[in-house]
Amino acid sequence: MQTTKYKKKLYTPIESWRRRWLLPSCFLLVSFLLMILPLEGLVSSIKAVLSYVFIPQVRVAHSAVEYGQSVSDTVRELLQAHHENQQLKQEIETTKLLSAQATEVFAENARLTQLLKLQFSEPWKGVWAKVAYREPTRWNTIILDKGTADGIRERSAVIAIENGQEGLAGVVVEATETTAKVLLVRDEEFSAAVRLESGEEGLLIGNGPRPVQIKYIPLLTQVHKGDKVYTSASSSVFPSGILVGEVNGIYEEENSQTALTINVTPHIRAAAVKEVFVILEEGTKQ
Repeated sequence: MQTTKYKKKLYTPIESWRRRWLLPSCFLLVSFLLMILPLEGLVSSIKAVLSYVFIPQVRVAHSAVEYGQSVSDTVRELLQAHHENQQLKQEIETTKLLSAQATEVFAENARLTQLLKLQFSEPWKGVWAKVAYREPTRWNTIILDKGTADGIRERSAVIAIENGQEGLAGVVVEATETTAKVLLVRDEEFSAAVRLESGEEGLLIGNGPRPVQIKYIPLLTQVHKGDKVYTSASSSVFPSGILVGEVNGIYEEENSQTALTINVTPHIRAAAVKEVFVILEEGTKQ
């Protein structure tokens, strides 16, 4: 059996010195030349390449810069998307508002067209007015956009139109030069002398969210559900013959054996009042 022996190659001191210092010396020389040469054109490109290859910090910094730019672009895109989203939401809300306003305008035009074609059953002298707003604490009162400058006075009768027929809406309780406050039929402080189809008279009283009632009707009065109720000639405020509503219930008054209580559904719904006709002078004909 033969054994192969490998001999380690030995270098002389000069060769060892050359191997140890030749490459670093060349690198230093090239670096020095790159430093003293103008940083333009090819020299600048070579310097950048060598720095990227031999200096790890440059590579790390370059990667960090690229990552930072990528994150910055992403954040910028997210912010832009958020801003555009907010703008779209605002435009949608504006469109909804304009649509609602347009619908209200069309409905108002339809009502006004109907009013222009309307012929009252009685030629009352008066003025048309629009509901400016409602009092939040008293929903059964409304404020009109006309007042004493238009001839409106306190205790003026107020009528409105529903289903093509006029009906009692309320009475003016306060008036300024440009506005008037109207107490609607359902208000608990409203009252009016009324008559049934049978001719029997009583006192109609507002009852808030509960049914409007007629008091002091004699017990044996012939009255039926669905009978019409009108303002009475004995009223000191309202002209006679204005439709108030119809009977929807008859009861015997509590603690009384001689009178009936009659529930009435008003012809003019409080929530539907948009425009009204204020009778300027009681019983005055045109």
